[in-house]
Amino acid sequence: MSERKKVVLATRNKGKVKEFNSLFAELGWEGISLDAFEGVPEVVEDGDTFEANALKKATTIATYLNMPAVGDDSGLEVDALGGRPGVYSARYAGEHASDEQNWRKLLDELRGVPAQQRTARFRCVLVLAEPGKEPMVAQGTCEGVIAEAPEGTNGFGYDPVFYLPDKGVTMAQLPPEEKNRISHRAMAMGNLLAAIKRQG
Repeated sequence: MSERKKVVLATRNKGKVKEFNSLFAELGWEGISLDAFEGVPEVVEDGDTFEANALKKATTIATYLNMPAVGDDSGLEVDALGGRPGVYSARYAGEHASDEQNWRKLLDELRGVPAQQRTARFRCVLVLAEPGKEPMVAQGTCEGVIAEAPEGTNGFGYDPVFYLPDKGVTMAQLPPEEKNRISHRAMAMGNLLAAIKRQG
């Protein structure tokens, strides 16, 4: 059996690393967190789109470590808030806000907004950058509704308040393996896998 291809995941988020690796299994790739390397430059996510941030992360890390890297940027777009929090999802309630502080701010902003106007989606953009190759970009979305109150303890980020009408539960109430099948990251990863296979 050939050695597994190692790909750096341009993140220190353990939840994301876990999700990526379960999705990477199909390719026989192994995703390695940034925590495994010393002196890696911090990438400032100053782009105004998910794609700009993901591209910056992937290319910076791939160039620095001279190995394939996947950068992702993802977040929540709420229609009643004009697409916010968007690229600011991780720091919506402040630079070092916790997941709970972020979703509490979101619920406060949506107080009094009726259910039919609480539509939202998680969006994920993935970029695979390899030294000497053109970066590959893929994206995925997962549609839902912002709940009135949090439910569930699985997942991370806004999962407790992201309600899936067709499932009758929030993202945080899904078992991890089911989330991995339907999440925005799973959709983006599926599209990335398809693009990689097409390239051979």
